[in-house]
Amino acid sequence: MKNLLYKELKLSIHPTNYLFLALPLMLLIPNYPSYVAYIYMCLSLFFLFLLARENKDVYFSSLLPIQKTDQVKARVVVVMALELLQILISIPFAILHFTIPIINQAGIEPNLAFFGFQFGMFAVFNLFFLTGFYKTAHKIGIPLLIAGIVSILYYILAESLVWISNPFQSFLDSTVLSVILKQWPILLIGITIWVCLGYITYKISANRFLKVDV
Repeated sequence: MKNLLYKELKLSIHPTNYLFLALPLMLLIPNYPSYVAYIYMCLSLFFLFLLARENKDVYFSSLLPIQKTDQVKARVVVVMALELLQILISIPFAILHFTIPIINQAGIEPNLAFFGFQFGMFAVFNLFFLTGFYKTAHKIGIPLLIAGIVSILYYILAESLVWISNPFQSFLDSTVLSVILKQWPILLIGITIWVCLGYITYKISANRFLKVDV
């Protein structure tokens, strides 16, 4: 597995995977939807799979003395590592967002609830995109389209909790530190969903890939 991960990082990673890690800077833009930076991460994951396909990565890896399921596992680990890294990079910018402070009337503030929802979005995107890709190990456009539509619907639902009047509106969109610290259960739930769906995504993708004739 270690060698497979090394291969992923040296041969499969697309330049945008690193470039878009800097997009949490967008959290400092006044009145700008905080979720947009993470949509770009999903786009960079599409480029990762596209580059790997054009370089015949699946065929090359299948010639190696490894199990097909290990190919999927390595790719899922890299995808989730990039997502986690982007969120970790976001933390200082989120803190700076509140320190300056920056007014954001275009969506939820980058607080703990926001990051909990973002983990959930990554989980949903991975589930639909990766399982869709490994159904054929070749077609990328349709899985991206489906995963993109589902992710946008997820964002609309998440934002509606902030914009539509409800008992949780002020709590979820709070910029008060004492309230933000009470949002940790939402973050914990988001991380749990991301980890659990990540494992489910791997199992479904691996089972589908086993049926693909490379």
